[in-house]
Amino acid sequence: MSDNPSSPLLGPTRSGDDVDRGRPTSTSTRSRRSPSSSPPAESTPLLSREEDHPRYGGDSSTTSPAASSLRTLQGVSSPSKGAKGRRWPTVVALAVLGTSCILIIILGFFAPAVAREYALQALVVEPTNVSVDSFTSNGVRARVQATFGLDASRVRHRAVRDFGRAGTWIVGQIKSEESTVRVYVPEYGNVLLGLASVPAMTLDIRNGHYTKLDFLTDVQPGEVSGIRTIANDWLEGQLGQLRLKGETELRIKAGPFRLGTQSVSETFAFEGHDLPAIPRHDLTKLNLREVRSKNGKSWAVVNATVAITNDFPVDLAVPPLMFDLLVPNCMPYDPLIEVAQATTRAFEIHPKTDIELDVDGVLQELPEMLTRTCPNSDSSPLDALVAGYIHGEEMTAYVRGSASQPRHTPDWLSEIISSVTVPLPFPGRSFDHLMKKFSLADVHVSLPDPFAEPDTPDAQPKVSAVVKAWVALPEQLNMPINVSRVRADADVFYHGKKLGRLDLSRWQDANSTRVNSTGEGGSTMLVQSPVKDAPLNITDSDVFSRLVQDLVFGDKSVPLHIKVRVDVEVSAVMGQFTIKDIPAEGDISVHPIRNDFNSVKPNVGDLRIVETTDSSLTIQATVNFSNPTDYSAYIPFVRVNILHNDTVLGHMTVKDLNFVPGLNKNVVAEAVWNPLGLGGKGGQKIGRELLSQYISGWNTTVTLKTDESTIPSQPALGRALAALEVTVPTPRLGTPGQPGDDPSDGDGDGNSAPHLIGDVTMHLISSTATFTLISPLPHTTMYITNIDATAFYHHTEPIGTILYDIPFAVSPGKTQTPRLPVDWSLDSVGYEAVKSALGGRLKLDTKANVGVRIGRFVDRIWFEGKGIGAKVRF
Repeated sequence: MSDNPSSPLLGPTRSGDDVDRGRPTSTSTRSRRSPSSSPPAESTPLLSREEDHPRYGGDSSTTSPAASSLRTLQGVSSPSKGAKGRRWPTVVALAVLGTSCILIIILGFFAPAVAREYALQALVVEPTNVSVDSFTSNGVRARVQATFGLDASRVRHRAVRDFGRAGTWIVGQIKSEESTVRVYVPEYGNVLLGLASVPAMTLDIRNGHYTKLDFLTDVQPGEVSGIRTIANDWLEGQLGQLRLKGETELRIKAGPFRLGTQSVSETFAFEGHDLPAIPRHDLTKLNLREVRSKNGKSWAVVNATVAITNDFPVDLAVPPLMFDLLVPNCMPYDPLIEVAQATTRAFEIHPKTDIELDVDGVLQELPEMLTRTCPNSDSSPLDALVAGYIHGEEMTAYVRGSASQPRHTPDWLSEIISSVTVPLPFPGRSFDHLMKKFSLADVHVSLPDPFAEPDTPDAQPKVSAVVKAWVALPEQLNMPINVSRVRADADVFYHGKKLGRLDLSRWQDANSTRVNSTGEGGSTMLVQSPVKDAPLNITDSDVFSRLVQDLVFGDKSVPLHIKVRVDVEVSAVMGQFTIKDIPAEGDISVHPIRNDFNSVKPNVGDLRIVETTDSSLTIQATVNFSNPTDYSAYIPFVRVNILHNDTVLGHMTVKDLNFVPGLNKNVVAEAVWNPLGLGGKGGQKIGRELLSQYISGWNTTVTLKTDESTIPSQPALGRALAALEVTVPTPRLGTPGQPGDDPSDGDGDGNSAPHLIGDVTMHLISSTATFTLISPLPHTTMYITNIDATAFYHHTEPIGTILYDIPFAVSPGKTQTPRLPVDWSLDSVGYEAVKSALGGRLKLDTKANVGVRIGRFVDRIWFEGKGIGAKVRF
């Protein structure tokens, strides 16, 4: 049909060879007859014209209304916006074919503008089903089912509507011969997207009449490189608008009239919601298991099921295909890392029906690039992938068609899917309940090195223990794995407040055992790791102090909450690799330290006076005592204050102590006794009273308390422990020669009293008495400078008094005193009892004030003795 309205209604047909197929224009052309042409034939127009006849309405270059009549498919094909479910080559072919045929016929009877407007607004083309009948070597044979018709009620202007109804009623039907539609993408260098063959068909163009279309079409993909570029832009969300240009040559017949070959080109724009979205998908099943061949070789097999939402009216049987699974590299511009190969089982796609896709993958070994540390980093691509996943972040894997496909896969399909990489986002998984149980066994604590630099690991307390963690395994994991080493940083909390950080940053050997679960929650793996000398950095001394108090004085287990980030070295069938920064939390119960300090039973032996001043003694001794707890510790240096009645009387220092449960023997301790220097006059009085009670055999106690000097490299720790005041019975001094007294047994039973006076002999005629004294100092001589003593019979009846101010020495071991003068109470019952015991023995009590000198140290104490055995002689 001519572009000039003044041309004959039916012109001569232009042969297909004369059509300019390369120009993407919206024009219909015909061949021109010369004045000297042959006589009329079937192709001769019904109404001839002269070449120089003036045209009606202007220039002959006016664009054909037929060629420019089609707009975007979404605006004309359906009253709804459900276009995103259609397939573009099919839709473009139907639209180009239907609209062009209508316009070509109608333009022969009506004004071009009116015909164009009617066709654009009245046309209804609704694909109802698109299915793939079969795969061919060049493409697919698709079955297209659609509805074609004109609905005049969609036309806005009445005049146009009326003209259209009348014209299409007159024509009734049109017939089109077989044609090929080519689809191009202008924005991508006019790349050929695909070709579709459209068979001959008859269309009813009367208003309200609909033609059911059901035909087979051969669809061939265009240029693979262009398809890949467009697909990648779409997958990356960079395809905001897509213009498709359809071109075809139509040979149309209306009734007895052949309308010739019409070259038609039209552009369609898709944007926003018109563009199809990436189908939603969900990983509904995942199973990882080990497969072992007959020759003993093993590999990991992944079975997965993916549910895909399908909103498209497509019916398709998809054969098995092979895909490569890839993950990101160190940097976005680095090539992706292929980690596994997956095969999809054959599946069917039904119109607007969700797809359930079964995938089987094989993972033989981890590629070296996946576990290699990235430049300027301490992490590998695997670390980044696992870290994001276990922190619940959305991660992205990539799927690309494998270059090697099953034998019956067409080459064109292999080429297309292997050229497109599809991102596959998947959500991370919460590991809040990864650790079911957490405990420490064989706990051993080492106090800091007193001479270490502050804020260094050696300046921190150290913990050694066997860490036991029961880890919940995903139910999808059905293959053996082994944890060979672990390291972690652990924050320790008490009552919700952080008290410190346990540094487990050094790799620790570990072993793991899979525990078959008998209940819910899947299998469990027991991971055990012996931790050696892990520094414990106390960050809140108040919280730590409260913890220690509850451990010492409480009667219930103390709960500690541990938050850790663990690096795990794992061995599995695909190789050995490290998973970093796994978050885990757990609670451990610390048993209380039984505060029955009477069971400590300290016993002091081998006492040495190593230094003296006018008011102080420096004493070195070996101590035996019991540890009633299950805890052990190594103490390189500790200094604690000795208190009585809240007054500091001295301090004790212990070095290189291995503190173990049960009996601790021959512990060397050094104590400084300095009541005057540390407590002033009041301290001196309290110290004298304590010492007097002690040598008199009273049940006395002392309090041990720390301060900031307790651990010189950790003053904060010493202050934190200061709230812990431990009151223990005053250690008994071992005195040699006493029956049942063994200082090394740690029971203290032989030292219920000091036994300082071994024997007494009273001489009646000379009115004197001699004493056998047992010195508690096996290496030092002390001196009695004066005595003021009174002896009693039956606790209250005086026997006599001794006043003596001549100093005498008390050597180590047993010492016989000089004869001390006795002033008898002659008229007392006590004296009569002494006379009655002449030649025998009696028991007496005594009270005395005694001056004592040890080296330069001088003091005066009192002494009370009861039940002292005395011999009476002339």
